[in-house]
Amino acid sequence: MEQNATDISLREAQAAVDEWIRTVGVRYFSPLTNMAVLAEEVGEVARIMARRYGDQSFKPGESDSLADELADVMWVVMALANQTGVDLAAAFHANLDKKTSRYATRHRTNPKLNNPT
Repeated sequence: MEQNATDISLREAQAAVDEWIRTVGVRYFSPLTNMAVLAEEVGEVARIMARRYGDQSFKPGESDSLADELADVMWVVMALANQTGVDLAAAFHANLDKKTSRYATRHRTNPKLNNPT
């Protein structure tokens, strides 16, 4: 995969979030507060999805930036990872390995996934 000027590794992103929080943001919110913020940000993603792909419509002046809301979710996840000592790059690779092993044939043999609708 070709990398461009906007590509960033998970470790670089975690470091950037940490640097921003310690300098611009002053300090980390408590882990419990960050968990509540994460729930709020995921709710904002859900709101956009419900309006864009579901049966609801946007209200006048309502934000519809899915990219921005997904980035907010990533930001808070990285903040939580930083303050709890989780290396997201290592965790992601371990999780991918787990999923690959667990679902090696399950999805390929699922008739619901293999019948185009």
